[in-house]
Amino acid sequence: MARPTGITVIKKYANRRLYNTATSSYVTLDDLAKMVRKQEEFSVLDARTGGDITQTVLTQIVFEQETDGGHAMLSPAFLRRLIACYGDRSQAIAGDFLDHAMQAFTEKRSQLAERAANGATASIGVIEEEARRTAESFHPAFRAARHDRRRSDNRDIEDLRAQFRTLQERLDRL
Repeated sequence: MARPTGITVIKKYANRRLYNTATSSYVTLDDLAKMVRKQEEFSVLDARTGGDITQTVLTQIVFEQETDGGHAMLSPAFLRRLIACYGDRSQAIAGDFLDHAMQAFTEKRSQLAERAANGATASIGVIEEEARRTAESFHPAFRAARHDRRRSDNRDIEDLRAQFRTLQERLDRL
């Protein structure tokens, strides 16, 4: 399997060991978490099949982080709402929404870190105000994603109707 330029390939073996092909060394999930925090790109491939299992391994990292004994980031209520989105029509929208939310959060976090590095003090009130404005920005994005999905669904329905009309016409001719 060809790898994109600049992306480290990690091979996962049947014994669950992870091998970093760039450093020729075995790594742990914690090492991969550190790579993510450093914004190092990597793909995890199943050593036997060559299949991309990056998403599964990233999910394992989240699980490890949530159960390491520290303060969990994802509340049971959040996890229940997330699980409820799987298997229904909102799954694609929810994924886009959460991706947008995390991107906005990351950008705001970076901005606040920059301000702090430049000597600006950020009170809890300022941070809460930033969080409120960020949350407000999610609503238009969510509505846009939902609108795009509805438009796509309407096109699918129209396509099915056209196919049905064509079949009906053929039946009538027979």
